[in-house]
Amino acid sequence: MLTTADADFGMRVCVLASSSSGNTTYIETPQHKVLVDAGFSGKKIAALLASIGRDLNDVDSLFITHEHTDHVQGMGVLARRYPKLRIYANEGTFAALPKSVGKLPYDQLSIFKRGTTLSLGDLDIESFGVSHDAAEPQFYQFHHDDKAFTILTDTGYVSDRLAGTIRDSDAYLMEANHDLTMLREGPYPWGLKQRIMGAEGHLSNADGAAALMDVIGPRTKRIYLGHRSANNNTKPLAHQTVADMLLAEGLPVGHDFQLLDTERETPEALFTV
Repeated sequence: MLTTADADFGMRVCVLASSSSGNTTYIETPQHKVLVDAGFSGKKIAALLASIGRDLNDVDSLFITHEHTDHVQGMGVLARRYPKLRIYANEGTFAALPKSVGKLPYDQLSIFKRGTTLSLGDLDIESFGVSHDAAEPQFYQFHHDDKAFTILTDTGYVSDRLAGTIRDSDAYLMEANHDLTMLREGPYPWGLKQRIMGAEGHLSNADGAAALMDVIGPRTKRIYLGHRSANNNTKPLAHQTVADMLLAEGLPVGHDFQLLDTERETPEALFTV
């Protein structure tokens, strides 16, 4: 239960883990505790939450971005094991879920259409479509008390319209999936390389930096770089590429806002937006 001291803590966020192997993020307000994606086993997600002092039994909502395994691996287990958990996704995503997810309890599912806003008490969630090779991929911006946190990974590009939708968030989880040189010179088959670099693939380090140039605003205080490839990127390279490009554009990294990294299986510190 919330104490008097905790009653007005605002919106707290923790990127529990983010990479091309698995993704899940935790968000809480005084009234809600939610997850975005379940790209690990149920046991692993429970352990990630426990490591920041949170319990899966208290999570009331799970928002799914798209049906790829690194975003839904534990979805079925969580749904069946936690009957109070409500799961939100659009119709295309629900229809395209892999068989490995298993049978989902119908009464726990809610359709959340692209381009709409869902209000859950003290938390408003805005959905927006992205360009990715999934059935109906969408990501989310979370709003609480005039604060906004945006998650944007798994997209081949960021349109002007999308940039306008997510501009000037207080915090971002932004994709920096690959270094183009590492990808081109790496061991992947050429077809897979083309998919990753394509308009329905993933943002490179440079693409992520370019997107940030269009959306960073006066309110922006934290930027997390996520969905990093294990084979086509490194944490130092992603960070340095993005930092250098932002600094060259006159955006004061480390002064007006922090540029932060995410880990493949280790949570970042819980922060207040």
